[in-house]
Amino acid sequence: MPGLDFQLGEMAETIRDTTRRFAMDRIEPIGAEIDENDRFPVELWPQLGELGLHGITVSEEDGGLGLGYLEHVIAQEEIARASASVGLSYGAHTNLCINQIAKWASPEQKAKYLPKLISGEHVGSLAMSEAGAGSDVVGMKLKAEKVDGGYRLNGTKFWITNATHADTLVVYAKTGDGSRGITTFLVEKGDEGFSIGQKIDKVGMRGSPTAELVFDDCFLPEDRVMGPLNGGVAVLMSGLDYERTVLSGIQLGIMQACLDVVLPYVRERKQFGQPIGSFQLIQAKIADMYVALNSARAYVYTVARNCDAGKTTRFDAAGAILLASESAFKVAGEAVQALGGAGYTKDWPVERYMRDAKLLDIGAGTNEIRRMLIGRELVGAGN
Repeated sequence: MPGLDFQLGEMAETIRDTTRRFAMDRIEPIGAEIDENDRFPVELWPQLGELGLHGITVSEEDGGLGLGYLEHVIAQEEIARASASVGLSYGAHTNLCINQIAKWASPEQKAKYLPKLISGEHVGSLAMSEAGAGSDVVGMKLKAEKVDGGYRLNGTKFWITNATHADTLVVYAKTGDGSRGITTFLVEKGDEGFSIGQKIDKVGMRGSPTAELVFDDCFLPEDRVMGPLNGGVAVLMSGLDYERTVLSGIQLGIMQACLDVVLPYVRERKQFGQPIGSFQLIQAKIADMYVALNSARAYVYTVARNCDAGKTTRFDAAGAILLASESAFKVAGEAVQALGGAGYTKDWPVERYMRDAKLLDIGAGTNEIRRMLIGRELVGAGN
């Protein structure tokens, strides 16, 4: 089915075609198995690295493709179209970890960490949330105490994507009081005193591992501080708009995957002697699904372009993922409904799409927080 031309440009379409071919050949065939066994497909990481997809927003000087967030959203969308859980782990690796290192790390830190992360030899992660500090970032308890030659970290992080397989983690910890007392650290898998705690068994996004991090007198030398001391909130906030924008691509991919399944089904499935796609109520569902997808695409792609032009606004980045996340859950629900009893079985992937779609109503900031942020920014209460 020919799609609406969003006039994204030749490079974005090249990224889409390259990613789409890889995703359909290597990811889609194992999507159900990844979900069933809650298995992180680490073997895909070097393959994605060979295509340059881990370093889309990293400068060529630092080993990346030197492209923008629009191209990153497109890659994210096509990977998630094949498997949303792979898309989530990909987004955490490329945007939350690699993009932050590319933006804030010292030249020495970039030289040490970026090559293996971009190649896919290493897996990256970001650790901000704690059991008692999700939306309330400043409420984090993980403490980094200054000692001779570096810092000792004590405490835990929770809800951390890619935690069980991460080689390099961007970690936020308290080095003082309040919002001006948070610092960003680079943690390595083998650091003494650092370990993986409870692995979380999720309803959806199975195969994208989520776990607890435990720091028990974990010593980090001074050269593991990324960005300014006590400047971690600035580091964190600088990446939120880009995170929200790129992760919106996951929901676009889920919606497209729903249509990929539903359209052939309603053309072939017959009741009362005719394809169910000939019934007006089914046609109305298809129309709503298609409009929801392209409405979200238009918003997300526009915000991504504004990110690349340095013109994005915090409330529009929040608005894009708000629209995409709520639309995806509704579209996935309609996909299950369109398939009827078949849609409620494991024989068809739409039930997985529905489980996966729910996460981004909650993760990367809840939709309630997004609405609060948008309303506050527009009204001016935050000024």
